[in-house]
Amino acid sequence: MTEHEHYEAVVVGAGPGGAAAAATLARYGIETLVLERGVEAGSKNVSGGLIYAEQSAPVTVDDLFPDFREEAAERPVTRYYLHNVAGDRVETFDLGRLHDHDTEWADAVLRRKMDSWLESQVHEMTSETGGGLLTGIRANGLLRGDDGEIRGVTTDELDPIEADVVIAADGVASELARDAGLMDWEDPGQWFQGVKAVVDMPAETINDRFALSEDEGAAHLFSGDLFSDVRGGGFLYTNRDSLSVGTVFHLDSLVAEEAEPHQLLDALLTHPLLAQWIGEDYREREYAAKLVPDSKKVALREPHAGRLLVVGDAAGQMQAQGPIIKGMNHAVTAGALAAEAYAQAKGRGKPDRAGRLYAKKLREEGVMDKLRPRGYDLVRTVGERDDVTEVVDSLLTSRLGRLGVRALGGNLERLYGSPRLAAIVPDTRTPYVTLPTVIAEELGTRVTETSRVEPPSLEERIGELTYDTDVGNPHIVLVDDSYEASGAAITACPVSAKGFGGGCYREELVRTNGHEERLVSLDTQPCVECGTCAVVADTEWHHPSGGKGVVFDEG
Repeated sequence: MTEHEHYEAVVVGAGPGGAAAAATLARYGIETLVLERGVEAGSKNVSGGLIYAEQSAPVTVDDLFPDFREEAAERPVTRYYLHNVAGDRVETFDLGRLHDHDTEWADAVLRRKMDSWLESQVHEMTSETGGGLLTGIRANGLLRGDDGEIRGVTTDELDPIEADVVIAADGVASELARDAGLMDWEDPGQWFQGVKAVVDMPAETINDRFALSEDEGAAHLFSGDLFSDVRGGGFLYTNRDSLSVGTVFHLDSLVAEEAEPHQLLDALLTHPLLAQWIGEDYREREYAAKLVPDSKKVALREPHAGRLLVVGDAAGQMQAQGPIIKGMNHAVTAGALAAEAYAQAKGRGKPDRAGRLYAKKLREEGVMDKLRPRGYDLVRTVGERDDVTEVVDSLLTSRLGRLGVRALGGNLERLYGSPRLAAIVPDTRTPYVTLPTVIAEELGTRVTETSRVEPPSLEERIGELTYDTDVGNPHIVLVDDSYEASGAAITACPVSAKGFGGGCYREELVRTNGHEERLVSLDTQPCVECGTCAVVADTEWHHPSGGKGVVFDEG
């Protein structure tokens, strides 16, 4: 094998998982090179987003970066609510009990600010061990020896790099995890899609409208009929001087209902419930989207292959605990444990056992029990059958079911606040749509406010984003342009829509010699790199080269 530049450790991705891995490696004195494909860490990343520090976690982000909360976070989340919605009727539950369970603290974050701060810390730490951090570098695959074993990484911009260990923290669309055969994109039912608007709002206005002090923050969740029958819900988090407002839905449900993500977001933004917080002074700073793994189905039980260890979204480590979403904290824990596993395996003279030791640590520290709860596997075998869902929904919407909801009354809030129940909720229409709708209809109060929000059009949202297009090198290739193979992307893609000619995917009616055919065309220019189309359309998908493509200012 040809000799290449060598580092003891290469970390791909400078998000929270990669930063935690690099910081831990540096603490062990291990020479570490970090590769980040964005122009700056965070410029490619999107999150809702809340980052948690769990009391049971062996490592939290502030353990590794003591100034994190002061320098990189927005507001601490001190209040947590779920709004059950049916038309203009709403029943609100205080889910503080569920939010506080196993929680040391939880902060709202914006990824560009957070990740760029982490980048500066990591670059300093890794430079002291003979490594460093490079931005604008896309790791496009694994470097293998003549024997087929993993030896390092290949990139678009640099010669291949050898390493004794590679830690892949390159996100949900991880090309390294796919190259190793650890992850695929075959089943839309294994993924969520999140769409978000960052809404400009002065700090004093946030404090006034949400009844908060400067050191307080609120999280509001939304479920029910405002999203029709799409399985998922909405969120609103208070930042220092902005709001993060978005929706998260099961990707298979988006496809089945032919729902358009930007319209679902607008349904939330314009609901009269939000009029108490968002007025006619509405202004979006940024529109963004992200594919999210459902850890209950895809979290890798053995997230390693040879010298490759996989952490965070790349390993499917995103926990949907009912209305509580936890991903970044698990990425931090996994990154630190992966680095620790390598350092300890190396110290024992058996570095090739780092992957198995990493998987063992995830199990012994209880991380895998959170990501893939055993109770959910038992419930889903029965609870996620279509015939069972139909029976349960019919019962809930019947006179008897409605009487039961009224009889339970305030006890429903307590049930929703149960961590044990939240961990085993089946992924069906019942908990996302049917039950919250019935709760709102039977127990809710009518909202009398009128929304004056006028969201930007999809064209305006796309036009406000920043792109550096890699001209002549499209990162998506449409393999089959038939509507049957790729038509789902027209509605599921967050920058495409039926009848909209400015997005990535468009429908065309082609007539040839009296024959009529529905075809799909593709333009990668407005792509927000969420990866949705890689799952729902017949495409070949990879990330743009380093520094190219969309550049998020907020994330």
